[in-house]
Amino acid sequence: MISGIFGKTKPINFIILQGFLFVFYWFVNFVLNDNYYEPEKLVVKFVVLGILLFSVFAVDFIVKRNQITATNSFVILYFTLLIIIFPEVLLDDNSVFCNFFLLLALRRLISLKSLKNIKLKVFDATIWTLIASLFYDWAVLYLILVGIAIYFYEPKNIKNWLVPLTGIFTIGIIVFCFLLITDNLDFLSNHYQLSLKFDVIGYWMDSTKLAVYAIITFISVTLAFIKMSKLGMGKIITMRLIAISLVLGFTITFLKTSDDIYPVLITFCPGAIFLAKYVELIKKTTLKEIVLMVSVVAPFLILITEMIVK
Repeated sequence: MISGIFGKTKPINFIILQGFLFVFYWFVNFVLNDNYYEPEKLVVKFVVLGILLFSVFAVDFIVKRNQITATNSFVILYFTLLIIIFPEVLLDDNSVFCNFFLLLALRRLISLKSLKNIKLKVFDATIWTLIASLFYDWAVLYLILVGIAIYFYEPKNIKNWLVPLTGIFTIGIIVFCFLLITDNLDFLSNHYQLSLKFDVIGYWMDSTKLAVYAIITFISVTLAFIKMSKLGMGKIITMRLIAISLVLGFTITFLKTSDDIYPVLITFCPGAIFLAKYVELIKKTTLKEIVLMVSVVAPFLILITEMIVK
């Protein structure tokens, strides 16, 4: 039944998932955590919700435009299910904004495979990555992905390697001027501390669901690459970029996670892509339906269990 609904790309899939996320967002904020927001803060929450819902469209656009998966909606389904498993990400506004801008950067890097307008796309990806780092300082690590993308597609053109420097200079000037006008020059030194949260090791050890998610995701990555040997080099490079994005996302999650910061959201897009690829690899219809059923039921069971425990 689930494969019958999400096994194809239909507008109803967006309506179901977007409608659910809209309700779930407010449920997490007002019911699950019993928060109260002043009118000004409530406006910000509506903006964050809008960015979150638009992120679902961005994820689907990246997948469909680049034909990363077959014609189904499994990626956005898993993206939504991962949010149910980790509802705390909806309390971290910076997580939603950082994830959105990293999606824009990833979109431009994947589009390099056309070998058209490479310098412009690298520049855009650098800009979006640096904007994302304004929400999480460690997001600057995604500049590594920019360099890897250049290496994959056109490493011999020295000008391509200079483009990220241009992007860094551009954002640096814009941010500096804005901070100068707002008399907030201390932001850069206070924000980009790139410090390690020493309690994060204990957090990862105590967070069983985070460890299980990481293990299952990397198993899916391994299985996907084993089965992709027959694909063209273009698609394999795309999947390599997504895999590296996933690794960087988990790295930032490890470095940045604390009591009120939940950057694991930035792993949901690449993670959902590989989980969807795993489902596609299942040939038996019955087994595929069972896997999808478990995938849908398990997040709700985890959520209910955590609510009971609290």
